[in-house]
Amino acid sequence: MQYGICNLGIVPIRLEPSDTSEMVTQALYGDYFKVLEQRKKWSRIRFAFDKYEGWIDNKQYLEIEEFNYNDLNQSDINLSKDLIEFVSDTSNNLYPIPVGSDLNGLDLLHHNFDGSAVTSKSDKGNIIKSAFLFLNAPYLWGGKTPFGIDCSGFTQMVYKINGYKLLRDASEQATQGEALSFIEESEPGDLAFFDNAEGHITHVGIIMEDNYIIHAHGKVRIDRLDHSGIYNIDKNVHTHKLRVIKKIV
Repeated sequence: MQYGICNLGIVPIRLEPSDTSEMVTQALYGDYFKVLEQRKKWSRIRFAFDKYEGWIDNKQYLEIEEFNYNDLNQSDINLSKDLIEFVSDTSNNLYPIPVGSDLNGLDLLHHNFDGSAVTSKSDKGNIIKSAFLFLNAPYLWGGKTPFGIDCSGFTQMVYKINGYKLLRDASEQATQGEALSFIEESEPGDLAFFDNAEGHITHVGIIMEDNYIIHAHGKVRIDRLDHSGIYNIDKNVHTHKLRVIKKIV
């Protein structure tokens, strides 16, 4: 088994080993993973954080040893806190990194970081505050940063920077936590899931106070939430049908 770590700020992970293939997620700086298959240009990887799999360009990660992977996997929370920070290498070259980047590999990568970091779990009340960091970020399928993010990438990253693990896709996240019977039982920071006409869960958002929800739809935005689903306050129409509410924290 081979192992790797992302040594760049934001790297696309593809469905197939091709630059033109669909981006299914992103590797952020410091993300580490197992290499399941390696070809001349591409590697199929499985992230340690959420077990998600995809293809990464071999030029966009650094190979590490198994003991490095195990050490990283046992490390405490250490994530970049601000929207954009920088790390520098031994030649003082700067590398921009997005919020939620894993800083535990700094020594391994011979990088220096002087910014603010998250080093412990936050109270549930901080989840909504963190969600506002992404407000107005454009929707991007497979995205995980303020410069482009999808609905489950949004919820995953907000929870991550508060010290909690969510799986990558909305349908996977819906398998976590405790189901609630009514919206009235929910608290700010709980997750609401929505399904399509076939009954498949395809969307997720974070519940706020007073029946509002923050979610990624076109952009990260705030809309109304009722028993039917999400009511778009700009278009005056329901855009998503409520399936289930989950308490993760």
